[in-house]
Amino acid sequence: MKTKELKSGNKIPILGFGTWQLTEETCIEAVKIALEKGYRHIDTAEMYQNQKEVARGIQDSGIKRQNIFLTSKVWFSNLTKQDLRIALEKTLRELNTDYLDLYLIHWPNRKVDMSETLKAMDQAKNQGLIKSIGVSNFTINHLKDVLKAGVEISVNQVEFHPSLYQRALKKFMDEHGMLLTAYSPTAQGEDFGIDLIQDLAKKYRKTNSQIVLNWILSKDAVAIPRSKNPEHIEENLKALEFEMQESDLKKIDGLNLNNRLIQPDFADFDY
Repeated sequence: MKTKELKSGNKIPILGFGTWQLTEETCIEAVKIALEKGYRHIDTAEMYQNQKEVARGIQDSGIKRQNIFLTSKVWFSNLTKQDLRIALEKTLRELNTDYLDLYLIHWPNRKVDMSETLKAMDQAKNQGLIKSIGVSNFTINHLKDVLKAGVEISVNQVEFHPSLYQRALKKFMDEHGMLLTAYSPTAQGEDFGIDLIQDLAKKYRKTNSQIVLNWILSKDAVAIPRSKNPEHIEENLKALEFEMQESDLKKIDGLNLNNRLIQPDFADFDY
């Protein structure tokens, strides 16, 4: 599996396995299958309420912990120094691990001093509990606030797919050495209905999903597709096996559909 080096020096596999909305035995089996098929990057969060199941899937796969890049996220209501530490320790217990490869602030919360949160995460990093620090669902202005705190941020995990090409955010992150991780990378399947995606799938003799994921990977980004279907789990891995022509990639760039799917009431995208 190809990797990218983060600012922290750690290497993240460019195609990960997302676990949002996977629960109970379905989650255990999906994580196990993903690891058996060749994924080495698993993404979860305390709010998914499936960390124990993710741990079971890892255990059942037989893949050694040190060979897996494991990401989790702290919920936006747990961002004070004390609350973050409690949340992190619970996450480590549930995942049955001594450390996380990447720990993210799941959503920004400007009611809590950003520097307090980031310094608590940096302390945990210095203690070996996490290897890299990141954020999720942060806008350019949120990231500017992060930079003022002076704590090294490696990743911003955001909704990113052909129908939501966050070009300005990606450019800002590139300029500051932050890696973009794309969640909902296929727009939960909605992007499969785009005529251009279907045409390119026929041209390259690939699935719609492989075209979408390949486009994301071409942007020097990481993607974390989710599936409970063993065939789709394996199919997504094959997005790594081909390259599209630059002219076709630019056609996808130009879709400009602004199709944002994930917009909870507490989102702060207008900042």
